[in-house]
Amino acid sequence: MAQEPNLTPLDTGLTAADVHERLAQGLQNDPLPPLTRSVKQIFRDNLMTLFNLINLILAGLVLFTGSYKNLLFIGVVVVNTGIGIFQEIRSKRQVDKLALLSEGRLPVLRDGVVTDRKQEELVQDDLLTVGRGDQLPVDGLIRVTTGIEVDESQITGESTPIAKQVGDTVVSGSVLLGGKATVQATRVGAQSFVEQLAHSVKRQRRTASQLLDIINRIIKSLTFALIPLGIALFIASLVKGQSTNRAILGTVAAVGGMIPQGLVLLTSVALAAGALTLGRRHVLVRELPAIEALARADVLCLDKTGTITSGKLKLERVEALGTVPAAQLHTILAELVAATGDDNETAQAVQAVDGHPTVTASEALPFSSGRKWSGARLADGTAYVMGAPEFIFRPVAPALQARIKELAAQGYRVLVLARVDQLTTPQPAAPEALGLLLITDELRPNAKDTFDFFTTQDVALKVISGDNPVTVASIAQRAGIPGSQQLVDMSTVGETPDYRHLVDTYNVFGRVTPQQKEGLIRGYQDLGHTVAMTGDGVNDLLALRQADCSIAMASGSEATKSLADFVLIDSNFDAMVNVLNEGRRVINNIERVASLFLIKTMYSVVLTLIFIFMSRSYPFEPIQLTPISSLMVGIPTFFLALQPNYARITGRFMKQVMEIAAPAATCVVGYILVIMALGTQFQLSFATTSTLSVLMTGLVSLNALTMVARPLNRFKIALIGAMAALFAVIFLFFGDLFSLVDLLNWKLALIYIPLMVSVQPVFYLVQAGLGKRILSRIHWR
Repeated sequence: MAQEPNLTPLDTGLTAADVHERLAQGLQNDPLPPLTRSVKQIFRDNLMTLFNLINLILAGLVLFTGSYKNLLFIGVVVVNTGIGIFQEIRSKRQVDKLALLSEGRLPVLRDGVVTDRKQEELVQDDLLTVGRGDQLPVDGLIRVTTGIEVDESQITGESTPIAKQVGDTVVSGSVLLGGKATVQATRVGAQSFVEQLAHSVKRQRRTASQLLDIINRIIKSLTFALIPLGIALFIASLVKGQSTNRAILGTVAAVGGMIPQGLVLLTSVALAAGALTLGRRHVLVRELPAIEALARADVLCLDKTGTITSGKLKLERVEALGTVPAAQLHTILAELVAATGDDNETAQAVQAVDGHPTVTASEALPFSSGRKWSGARLADGTAYVMGAPEFIFRPVAPALQARIKELAAQGYRVLVLARVDQLTTPQPAAPEALGLLLITDELRPNAKDTFDFFTTQDVALKVISGDNPVTVASIAQRAGIPGSQQLVDMSTVGETPDYRHLVDTYNVFGRVTPQQKEGLIRGYQDLGHTVAMTGDGVNDLLALRQADCSIAMASGSEATKSLADFVLIDSNFDAMVNVLNEGRRVINNIERVASLFLIKTMYSVVLTLIFIFMSRSYPFEPIQLTPISSLMVGIPTFFLALQPNYARITGRFMKQVMEIAAPAATCVVGYILVIMALGTQFQLSFATTSTLSVLMTGLVSLNALTMVARPLNRFKIALIGAMAALFAVIFLFFGDLFSLVDLLNWKLALIYIPLMVSVQPVFYLVQAGLGKRILSRIHWR
């Protein structure tokens, strides 16, 4: 049987000596898991890769031959890896800095003084003051409360609110949906429930990056093909009578060519650089693949309060409905809010007008997003409730409904104050309407411009709110959100609504419960949409968890921030423009430049298969591929990956890649076979045929680079020109270093000049035939 905890004095909390004693005993809570990998992990994960291991083995084989200049490819690998490590560490520091800004603290009573403390500063038996939206970092015992409701879905699997009173226990990871409480920490650190689940309840893992998933599948396939092909080529070379050194160098060139050096690195670096860029714009990225998920989103679901509007509510007036005068209604409201202990935006709006009286209540129900009302039985024995009319009255009287609709059409958020017999749930017993609360909320500055931007970017905007649908539609119309007239009251759709029909028919959803928000998100996903969701309160938690990409405001609840993929540090929704653009820039550019990496992979695989059976040596040495890998792929792709490219994501990665990579690889193989045939006809040496092979491969790759860089601008033209010039410089001045023969030979020029002239027309003919006719029949994803 569990031992009862020693009760900490409610007036003083733990003393400094008590805290020191518990720290000495190790009874201290653990910090939140870091959002980023440690520097050690970054080094390990970038260095300890399968391809790096293969490169080291290839380098060892080259060392055996004594041809040390052919080790230059290792230098390229080292530089690429170094750039990747540098960029990720740079991004990590920015993300860690923003994580500190968004980190939540909880009020803790020690030595009679309440101070805000981080999660890792808590010790066993500390007294925590928690309220709506807080997520408990420890297991605890409720010492003081007028009633709270918590979400314990990590235990029960159900998101139904659970009421708690003094003496009840709460577990770490639980989210307070309503009310306030003083909780004594009973289990901290490794002993707490959330630690035993290894933080898995904090959030569900998102689907991995689609882009990285496709690239990893390509690499996995290459891994199975690369080693047996390399062994077969090496054995075939020896059987054909080639020297061991020549066989090794040819095999190393073939296997090294199959490795898409830098493709995974470039993707990871681009996502990390995107997180760094967003960090500078005060957007915290919690999951790098979320950048891609948002870039692919075609539906953005908006919570009204805090997203469309500022969230700063104002109680304009109270409209009496019966014999109780408005002045007395204000008094009742002030006492009701004080009795429930609510501190949400509505409660704050009431307190700003009616003050903070001290009251005694025999019964209290704090506000709940699922119930949509709060209530209390005051000192005179009368019970009152305040909240959404549709959830207090079932049904709402026609005359009252008409008045509410009239006020909602004017843009007011309308709540009802009612006298009830019993505070029963989910609906109070025998409610009698006393008055209507007319509350206003202002549009966020620049909200209309922001929504106009998303509309022009083919992102459909949907508004999902717990408020009256007429009010929500009125505000959405003021914000310029298309389809605002298509609204539905979700309190009228029944227990098992057809979410697919609802999302296909309406754009504004009012009186939505948290469970319905989740259902609506799932409805959009079932129709094939990629859904992003914004929110700032506990009523948004289920929807945020369901969405493909979730965005929270830093001013929102701690539970919401801990779950979201993005946190807007300044709580400025306008920053979403930067997030969408950055995501699209990263993904579009990676999808474009990936073809350049795969050209070499494709022609290396095909050439290896061909030269296993041909009598001639493999056409390249490792060092001869370095100019192509560096000048036609490595260097330009890092620049192109940073270019603006904000078009909508098409989701056809492989088709885009193959429309350029397959024709280019086909041209390379074709030209090399022609060169081999000319070499046999004119008895050209291996050095000459390999030089011509490098030349033609470089020119084909240059054409592919030009296609990838479209649309061209001055910068891209200069970049392509610089790469072409450097490629020419290598042939003119560094031929010996790269094992290339001198091309300033008129007899040789008679061979390579016609080939050079033919590159562009041949490339476009092959690209038109292969890229459009064959690939148009294949639905690549």
